[in-house]
Formats: sequence, structure tokens, C-alpha cells
Amino acid sequence: MLTSVRRLFRHLMRHRSTRVTTEGTRFLFFTFAVAVAAINTGNNLFYLLLAMMLSIILMSGIMAEACLRRLEFHRHLPDLVYAGEPVTATVVVANRKSRLPSFSLHLWDVTGEQDIDRGLTLWQLMPGASQILSYPLIATRRGRLRFDGVRVGTSFPFGLFHKKAYYPLDASVVVAPVIRPVESTFLQNLAVLGQDLSLPRKGHGSDLYNLRQYHAGDDSRTIHWLSTARTSKLMVRETEAEDQRRVTLLLSLLAPLSHERLFEEAVSLTASMAQDLAAKGYQVRLVVGGMSSPFGQGDVHLLRLMEALALCERWSPDGPESQSPSDDASYDPEGGATILLAPWGEPRKLFHGVHPDGIVTESMLQGRLHAV
Repeated sequence: MLTSVRRLFRHLMRHRSTRVTTEGTRFLFFTFAVAVAAINTGNNLFYLLLAMMLSIILMSGIMAEACLRRLEFHRHLPDLVYAGEPVTATVVVANRKSRLPSFSLHLWDVTGEQDIDRGLTLWQLMPGASQILSYPLIATRRGRLRFDGVRVGTSFPFGLFHKKAYYPLDASVVVAPVIRPVESTFLQNLAVLGQDLSLPRKGHGSDLYNLRQYHAGDDSRTIHWLSTARTSKLMVRETEAEDQRRVTLLLSLLAPLSHERLFEEAVSLTASMAQDLAAKGYQVRLVVGGMSSPFGQGDVHLLRLMEALALCERWSPDGPESQSPSDDASYDPEGGATILLAPWGEPRKLFHGVHPDGIVTESMLQGRLHAV
């Protein structure tokens, strides 16, 4: 019985709460003083004043409750956000009451047990009307960011009480790892790895595709000086795209708790490399834990890689997951280069049968952490 009462109390406190403001405290104290004076003196004017003050308190509760009732909320979030980068989130507020408007509404995001103030305020929302509120959203950590609902509050009409109501509104967004620039020298070394096959289309390659006139913003290293001298105009060369410019990014999830920061840095570096290589025209494949993506290009493929990196979790070396599904001789690189990122342990011992073309070790990750 006592447990049921406690649950009911927590439920009511979560969905409805009232707080007396500073002005409300003064008003209640003054009301109490008037009540004492009315009882002691029996003066009808004091009783009249007391009745008016009590009616104001009653009206505050009724009108605030009316403002918070029959509201409807819809949240719109991007499919993917990057940790540390601001994006725009929107909340649509609709007043489903047929006659009564809502005044002086303030909104909070509810995540778990925390109310987050986004600075969202609506001074007036007429019956049947709706309004879109936008705010910058910055996720600090990768993973899945969940929203439980929206809490709305008002101090209308007299500012004596601040009443809040909770509206469940489940939503979530995938937060990709932090993207930071990758050293150009490291990526230049990757450019010679793997089998290159020219295709008759423009892209990042070595064979000549076309000559055209120089445009502002073109890389000066692509200027074709012989044609420039012949035509007296700056000419640049375009190269053919190369098929099978493939890179497999192999991320080890094994790391003890003491290497948590190194593990997060390895995930961030993997995401940064995937984005950079994709922008340079490489076909990128990601192998992480039990997940192995196919080779691919384009925004949709990159989005899937970022989602996988956003949701991957560290495996303890002493846990049941310590034997990675990728740690066997059946691993097939399928052509191209393989880059292994290992935040802990000896990489070649972690992945038997894998012969990476490049290895990012624990010490290299520590160097990147110190450089941030």
C-alpha cells in the first residue's frame, strides 16, 4: 500500500508541480496578516479584502491549469548529428483547446531525470493555433541521445505561482563521433595503397581526363603549364577516377576501463578517416566488432558508417566479448588497403590472420590526445 502511494506521488510530481514564487510568498504572508486582522477585529472590510485575496489565489491556480491543459507537442530532429557540432532542433507546440488561449509558456527538454532549459518561451498561443520553436542542439558525447518528453510551465496570470506540466514525447537521435582533421601526410601514404584502375570519368586519379580553363579556387598544383604557354590562358588538368581505391578501416573494440579516453579517440579517428577518404573518392569499408559493412561511397553509405561508430561500445578484455568476431584467419580484405586502429594491446596479436597495410597504435592515439 505504501509503495503504491509513493508511486502515485512520484507520478503526480512528474506530471504536475507547483512552486510559489518570491512574489507569491509575499502575497501569502500578506494574506495571512489580513486574515489575522479580520479575525481579531471583526471588521467587514478586512473580511472583504481577505475574500478578494483568496479569490486571486484560487484564480491563479485555475487559470494556470487552463493554460497547461490540452497542449500537443511534436519534435523534429536530424537523422544524425556530430558530437560538438551545433544543429537545429525544432518543437511544434499546438493549442488543442477550442476557446481558451494559453499564455506565458516556458518549455524544458526532459532527458532522464534532468530538465534542460533551451530558452523556449511562448507569450501567447491562441485556440487551435500552433507555433514552431527552434533551438541549437549540441551533443557532447557520441551514442544515442534520448528525449523523454517536454515540461511546460507558466506563471500566468499574476506571477504568484509557477506551475509545470509534463508531456511524454519520446525521441532519439544518433550522435556520431567528433570529427577532427586527419594529418595530410598520413592520408597521402594511404593514396598509394590498394589497386588502382582508371575509369573514363572525372575524379581523384593519376591519368589525364581533360584540360579546361582555370577557375578561382582550383588547386594550383593541377595547372598544366604546357597548355598554358600554348594558349596564353591558365589551364588545369582533370584526372580520371580510379576504381578499387579501397580502404578497410578495422577498429578494435578491446580496451580496459583505464583506456576509455584512448578508445574514444580511436573511434573519433576512425570516423574522421572515413569521412576524409570518402570525400577523396575512396570506397570505404568499416569492420567494427561483429559488424562488417560492404565497400561503398556516397552520403548514404557514410551515414551508415557513422551510425555504426556512434553506437559501438568498448569491450573489456576480461569480458565475454574479448574474442572479437574479426580475429580469425577468414578475414578477407577484398582488395585495397587495410588500416587497423587498436587503442589497447598488441594489434597483430589481437587480429590473427589480418595483415594490415597501416596500424594506428596506442602511442599514436596518445599523441593525438595530447595535441588536442
